[in-house]
Amino acid sequence: MSNTVSTFVQSLLLVLAISLDAFFASIAYGNNKIKIPTQSILIINTICTGFLTFSLLLGSIAKIIIPKPVTSLLGFIFLLFLGIYYLFQSLVKNYLLSNSVMDKRINIKLADLRFIIDIYLDETKADIDQSKNLSPHESIFLAVALSLDSLTVGFSSSLASVHYLQVIFLSLISNQLAIWFGLLLGNKFAKRAKIDLAWLSGLLLIVLALMQLSKV
Repeated sequence: MSNTVSTFVQSLLLVLAISLDAFFASIAYGNNKIKIPTQSILIINTICTGFLTFSLLLGSIAKIIIPKPVTSLLGFIFLLFLGIYYLFQSLVKNYLLSNSVMDKRINIKLADLRFIIDIYLDETKADIDQSKNLSPHESIFLAVALSLDSLTVGFSSSLASVHYLQVIFLSLISNQLAIWFGLLLGNKFAKRAKIDLAWLSGLLLIVLALMQLSKV
């Protein structure tokens, strides 16, 4: 496999792993008959890619300070750890959902943070007014919740070896497609087949980590 093709495959695996969250969230919205207008989709896509870009920038700065062999090894370790974590993410998510009762005083002091955590556990809660239509304002909350993973994944991958501009460009495309196809599948098929593919992003990250291992 040539270096150019290998770099593209790594970039593609990375953005696919990150955009799977948006895909699954969109399936949930489609299944609950909640519409996401084009403007809201663009906002979600922009914010998610912005978070990813920020994390890649932080990683690139770290690579200047830390020697390359060390950053490559750290990138491999972080990606492998994240991949293993995401393989069991559905179990962690179900546990948090069944134990999501928080103290009322904490709820008042950290209202916004609590809300974002709720969305992370159940993405459809971003439809605050229950209008069955995700407004641009509501889409910001959903985008932040979906972007939390990309901060760690983007930083970890940038410590290894990725093509930054390629990743950002592919992210803009994959997030857009993930939301559109997720809504379509949610409307058409989600009620017929309850398939949990949350482990897939973890598998993609592990494959990406193993590809980086050859460069350590």
